Amino acid sequence: MSLPQRSPATALTRPAGSGQHPGYRPGAPLPRPVARHPHAGMRIQPGVVPMGQRPVVPRPTGERPAPRTVSFLTVAEVAAIMRVSKMTVYRLVHGGELTAVRVGRSFRVPEPAVREYLAGARTDVA
Repeated sequence: MSLPQRSPATALTRPAGSGQHPGYRPGAPLPRPVARHPHAGMRIQPGVVPMGQRPVVPRPTGERPAPRTVSFLTVAEVAAIMRVSKMTVYRLVHGGELTAVRVGRSFRVPEPAVREYLAGARTDVA
């Protein structure tokens, strides 16, 4: 199936200079924008420094403790480590037996919490 062809006479034409800057003349130089200060027109309270221009305060160079790195596991990763289903892990989290952090709509379980749970869940069979 072919589309009907338009004749050149039915094409809409735009008036000359439409869509251009008012007073635009072809070949004439365009007006230059006026340079403004980045904070021109802003109200600045006395004693308040605009954002991005705050003075840099040197941090103390004393001994800092090493940052603790805690790795978080997903529910699926915990289930794989413990060899149980994800539903079992969810039950442990909701029951308060396994510590977890809610991130959005999902849970993240700190790795030490999994080790603590497994250490406390061991039973001696005689």
